[in-house]
Amino acid sequence: MLEELKDRVLLVAQKAQREGLCKHKSGNFSMRDEKTGYLVITPTGADRERLSVDDMVVMNMDAMVVENKTCLRPTSEALVHIRAYALRPELRAVAHTHSMYATTFAVLAKPIPAIIYELSHLNCKKARIPVARYGRPGTPALADSIVEPLQEADVLLMQGHGAMAVDASSIEEAYLKAAYIEELAEMYHHALTAGNGIEPPVFSAEELQKWEYPKEIQFSHQK
Repeated sequence: MLEELKDRVLLVAQKAQREGLCKHKSGNFSMRDEKTGYLVITPTGADRERLSVDDMVVMNMDAMVVENKTCLRPTSEALVHIRAYALRPELRAVAHTHSMYATTFAVLAKPIPAIIYELSHLNCKKARIPVARYGRPGTPALADSIVEPLQEADVLLMQGHGAMAVDASSIEEAYLKAAYIEELAEMYHHALTAGNGIEPPVFSAEELQKWEYPKEIQFSHQK
């Protein structure tokens, strides 16, 4: 069932392990099937490099496991994924990571401001990566905590926990956004360090919303 989605979720989960966005079995990933509404999600407590496609778990939006061929349980944070899809029905993928710099700011409960223009690609309506209030992992409280920040942006920090990114097209794009979170967090950390703790200049939400592909670029094949 949903073999293609299983393969894609697995590949992204393993990529996160190799690239350091998730270490020691932390983090989780999912993608929702538009036709059935089911979501393919990574299992709990597993070494991602040793997982196979058959280890991916299929669930419905009522948190019911529909298929788990190797009897592995879904991530204990499945409720967070389900809440994200319910809150924003256009979403197709969720990536939750525990990358170093992003998690550092999550520990501090400190939003990451728009220090570079690339934040404009992350749907951050307030020109920042917001922070979700603390919720104990594996509880409905954690799922509740993402509601407000997920209405503000496609990316967020989870207080004392990690980071999360969502996307309306694919798990690959959700992962890319999660990678951007870590890159922005690292840049922000370095800017604060180099500036002796002084906040760096930032872009406003109004400025970020002005981005558009340059009209000056033309294509010879177009009439």
